[in-house]
Amino acid sequence: MGYSIAEVCANMGAEVILVSGPVSISLNHKNIRIIPVNTAEEMFAASMEHFKSTDIAILSAAVADFSPEFTLKSKIKREKEDMVLNLKPTRDIAKELGKIKKDSQLLIGFALETNNEIDNAKSKLKRKNLDLIVLNSLKDEGAGFGTDTNKITIIDKNNNIDNFELKSKKEVAGDIVNKIITLV
Repeated sequence: MGYSIAEVCANMGAEVILVSGPVSISLNHKNIRIIPVNTAEEMFAASMEHFKSTDIAILSAAVADFSPEFTLKSKIKREKEDMVLNLKPTRDIAKELGKIKKDSQLLIGFALETNNEIDNAKSKLKRKNLDLIVLNSLKDEGAGFGTDTNKITIIDKNNNIDNFELKSKKEVAGDIVNKIITLV
């Protein structure tokens, strides 16, 4: 969704900074500057750095909530039948940006939910000081990951809810951007 949203914004004349993890998608647009990152920590740092100079931040990445406590540069050899992998929470980009957000900025987040979708999305919207949240449900066939289509629900900070039908991700990106425009 991030690349589709970036392209829609750029086509409308916005200057876009796209912080992106490794993807197989390519995008070449004069209004888009891509900041490549490989880890959740790199994405956090780039997001914090560039947020200060943005009017609108759209956080569509599905960053892992946890990462390994430590990493190695070499292969771990099998020495026994089981292994314990300790995980630590990654830094919460949306929450930290929500803490420093100015009144003149808009912060848009995404929520992928599997149960109590609307309630969980509303809770995230409030906890992270978002202006809008885009809800994806894993229950909707053809929506989310691994497909060129998506089906979303957008909730704003006043608890207004807009449901959208299954569409191409480019069309969904247009729906999201048009909703953001109503807040500007």
